[in-house]
Amino acid sequence: MQLDQPKDIRKGEGLNEEALALYLDQIYGKEKGNLYVKQFPSGFSNLTYLINYNGVDYVLRRPPFGANIKSGHDMSREFKILTALNGNYPKAPKPITFCEDLNVLDTHFYIMERVNGVILRASTPSNQMPSEKEFSILSDKLVDTLVELHQLDYKQIGLGDFGRPEGYTSRQVEGWSARYLKAKTTTNKEMEKTARWLQANIPKSSNASLIHNDFKYDNLVLTGDAHLDIKAVLDWEMTTIGDPLMDLGTTLGYWIHHTDPEFLAQNQLNITPRKGNPTRGELVEMYEKKSGKTVDDIVFYFVFGVFKIAVIVQQIYYRYCQGHTSDPRFKELDKIVSLYGLVAQQAIQKKKIDHLF
Repeated sequence: MQLDQPKDIRKGEGLNEEALALYLDQIYGKEKGNLYVKQFPSGFSNLTYLINYNGVDYVLRRPPFGANIKSGHDMSREFKILTALNGNYPKAPKPITFCEDLNVLDTHFYIMERVNGVILRASTPSNQMPSEKEFSILSDKLVDTLVELHQLDYKQIGLGDFGRPEGYTSRQVEGWSARYLKAKTTTNKEMEKTARWLQANIPKSSNASLIHNDFKYDNLVLTGDAHLDIKAVLDWEMTTIGDPLMDLGTTLGYWIHHTDPEFLAQNQLNITPRKGNPTRGELVEMYEKKSGKTVDDIVFYFVFGVFKIAVIVQQIYYRYCQGHTSDPRFKELDKIVSLYGLVAQQAIQKKKIDHLF
């Protein structure tokens, strides 16, 4: 398997390399250090760059151009999370520095260590994908890692005042419904019906834990050997304190199984249709066994996960329609929004999370 590699910077997403080099010179006490910059091309939210400064690789994260969604692109917040996890959760990259000086890149950004490894994406060639047996082992490690995160004592690591766990689920439903309306480009009856159903069916929260909120295969860095151990978890931008089942629901929202119809797998949001991966129901059973918790109201959490993912995609599509990004990957994202609205309605009507079509 090939290690994850950056590519040339996309048009319109370049950095002020001269200003960045001067900033790094100040941080490291160097004079005219050598700098080159590449971009990691995947991902649809915060932008990620490889910077090599004086022969050492680092990763720089900044908000997308044209974004005005403060909570989802707060670099100081993401840096604070990584700082708290440093030394307490070995699968979080080490943070290096946070910059709020707008004279450097016209936006806040932070730099962290680069964790070399394999990241499996929908674009990964078939001959580099794990085998059926390897996916079975890897999916087990994925659930282990999610449970480890949920079992962290967030108060002990300095995040006791980081979120507001009481009323978290209600605020999430209200917040994502509002975001959808704000980014709406056309009428989507399935999405609107789903928003109303979620608001009417909010369950009692199970408990509070640190939750990642975007936990999926392509946010995991794996070893490049046959063991496929998980070296790091990436993209902590939406992390907060809340109901861990909301976190599980988001993972399930991305989870398409090979028994699902082909038109679901074609959205290219994940690699879970590969054989060896469990069904969504089996994933929930694995989580219950490893966490020691009983998962109730799983349809609600799954539907919320599907709805939230659709809203995120809609926000990106809205930015594309407004001309804030010209990334060609965004041109037909509205089709994914429609598809996820349909999936949510099928789960609601059938009261289950597998075999929806």
